[in-house]
Amino acid sequence: MKNIPLKKFYLYIILAFCIAASVLFVQNNDSFYERSIAEVKAVKTHQAEEVTDIYDNEDRIYEQQIVAEITNGEEKGQQIHLSNQFSKSKAYDYEIQTGQKLFVSIKEKKAGAAELSGDILDLKRDHYILLTGWIFILILLFVGKKQGLFSIISLAVNAVLLSYALDVYLKNPEISLLLICCVAVILFTVTSLLLVNGFNEKTYAAIIATLAATFLSLLVTYLVIWLTGGKGLRYEELQFITRPYQMVFLAGLFIGSLGAVMDVAITMSSSLFSLYEKNNSIPVQALKRSGMEVGKDIMGTMTNILFFAYISGSIPMLILYIKNDSPLGFSLSMNLSLELARALAGGIGIVITIPIGLYTTIYFINRKRAQR
Repeated sequence: MKNIPLKKFYLYIILAFCIAASVLFVQNNDSFYERSIAEVKAVKTHQAEEVTDIYDNEDRIYEQQIVAEITNGEEKGQQIHLSNQFSKSKAYDYEIQTGQKLFVSIKEKKAGAAELSGDILDLKRDHYILLTGWIFILILLFVGKKQGLFSIISLAVNAVLLSYALDVYLKNPEISLLLICCVAVILFTVTSLLLVNGFNEKTYAAIIATLAATFLSLLVTYLVIWLTGGKGLRYEELQFITRPYQMVFLAGLFIGSLGAVMDVAITMSSSLFSLYEKNNSIPVQALKRSGMEVGKDIMGTMTNILFFAYISGSIPMLILYIKNDSPLGFSLSMNLSLELARALAGGIGIVITIPIGLYTTIYFINRKRAQR
């Protein structure tokens, strides 16, 4: 207590209270759900059969008989009998264990039946999400301190903005999704950078560089798709939406590249302003050389980050296609064409950000130098 400042001690108390309160709430929030929830009390698992598909993929199917207790709604406190079938591979299903909570649909009770029966709809996973969220928040606060707190606030604000933007589009389909995303990108950039880095020339330079590079990379991508007629892009994964698929793809690409571009812009701005603050008389040419060196160093890593982030999501489907004897070229085309396009568009944005960020930051440094 003596070594911990009073404000920090109170902050720890508030944080611990928030964690305890949220965990307690999630463990007892069943009554807030409209769907029926049942807690598993007993499980009996029986091996059913071994199966082989037309491609000689072998698997084993298990049957489970489950006794659970309804925890919300009019049937609260009553027992319900459920059955679950899962495979050893667990590709499309999951094994139920005692203590888990399930979303269930209750069948109408037959005449003379003593207990309820029903079907399993899904697992109740909110406590796992809460645990993961708190681990993320605590690590962010431990490493980032005050800036980590503002990063959390920025993330929450951006999540609300994105949710609102999508809601506006769904309710007003006549409005272009790309236009809505343009407004959202501006708000994302301004709120994120101002909250995390404050109101100063470094932040203003990063905002301008981020917006200019993001919009320019979108323009380049759109021109390439327009000139090539979109050949080579497979939109099959978007076939179930009832909106213009190309516009939806461009909107996702637009927002997807924003994070990497913003990171490069603030890195360039912070690095150059740090050099200037250490030596107010540093020549512009020295700033340009240092800025280009920083840009070259982060360009390769950020481009690889984008590539791995996009491609990793397609690995399961890619394995599934190849496992089922689909030709390699067809498998790559079906699963990687859109992801590679997103990675390339983001890479273009990163490369463009370096010179834009460099000269924008130098402009603000010269402006600040002139005011001294």
